[in-house]
Amino acid sequence: GWKDAISTTIINFNNEKMKITWAAKELFPSKNVSFSYTFDEGKHKVWKPCPTYLLDEDYNSGCLFKTEGPTLAFSIRNGNGSQELFSRRLKSDFYIKPNRPENVTFFWKEDTVTVSCNKPERAAKCLKLELQYKNKFDKEWQSRTSKCCSVGEQGFDPRKCYSFRVRLKRLVPYCNVVNYSSDWEAESFWMNGTLLDSCDDDIKSHSNTVIILSCLLAVLLMMLILLILLCKWQRLQKSVMPAIPDPKYIFADLFNDHNGNFQEWIDKTDHAVVQTKLEYEEMECIIEAESQQEDEKNSDKQGLQEKIFTFSGAAENTDPKASQVACLMPTSNSKAAFAGFQILMNDDMYVML
Repeated sequence: GWKDAISTTIINFNNEKMKITWAAKELFPSKNVSFSYTFDEGKHKVWKPCPTYLLDEDYNSGCLFKTEGPTLAFSIRNGNGSQELFSRRLKSDFYIKPNRPENVTFFWKEDTVTVSCNKPERAAKCLKLELQYKNKFDKEWQSRTSKCCSVGEQGFDPRKCYSFRVRLKRLVPYCNVVNYSSDWEAESFWMNGTLLDSCDDDIKSHSNTVIILSCLLAVLLMMLILLILLCKWQRLQKSVMPAIPDPKYIFADLFNDHNGNFQEWIDKTDHAVVQTKLEYEEMECIIEAESQQEDEKNSDKQGLQEKIFTFSGAAENTDPKASQVACLMPTSNSKAAFAGFQILMNDDMYVML
């Protein structure tokens, strides 16, 4: 009854190598078996021993050998080969597991991604290309299958990072009796047509952007606070400690024209005062008697802005003919200011110029 109870796993790796395995400990406890195979047909079969055994705790549990034809026959016997325990004949082409897709390329246009690979040399019509993808928000892979050797999918967000992987699948039941697919091609990471090392880079870039913006905002806020404090401190400083005026602004000509030489500056200033006096020595002075009140009224009517300085000759002078001197001074905004006074005595009159 062992011939009916034995179950085997048969894999033809891209029609290059074959692997047949069985459950050694369950099927043949405490027994080691042998394996032989042939790809010949007819009566003249040449059986070949297994070149490479697969072991399970020192028990033969499988055999790996080269694929040499479309029809395979194999036999499992006891340790010395005297008794056949299991045999089977099959089409090796119905157990093909394809190789990984080669030269996989990605083409990203707007929200559409197209993946393609090289077309296998044999049995390309029995193959389909499967594309799986997900982003960091997806818990499971999304799948899309198309005929070999190109597959496209729409709806991708250019702002998100996606993980992609592809593999080839054999058509069942037209080409295979077992649903075999190739191993997955190495996973790749894409974002808006740009290949990344991993989607963690996208997360890090976003986190780095947030950190940089936060730091800039903090710096700007600190600068604003410091500026406000500085303005308030300046106001407080002015109110508590008023600024001492700088003499170089009050005496600009002393420092600019005379380089701080006070003696030179004072001499120059005295000379300017003397010249100012000379310029104003020609002021019109009118000698009037005390009795000439009508002339004073006429002067007031003319609206002249003038100052009248009256000096009496002496306190004890009782001469009715005592005269007064009135000096009319111009009050315009002329640069020539009133530089000084000179008192002249002429007979019994004092005149201030």
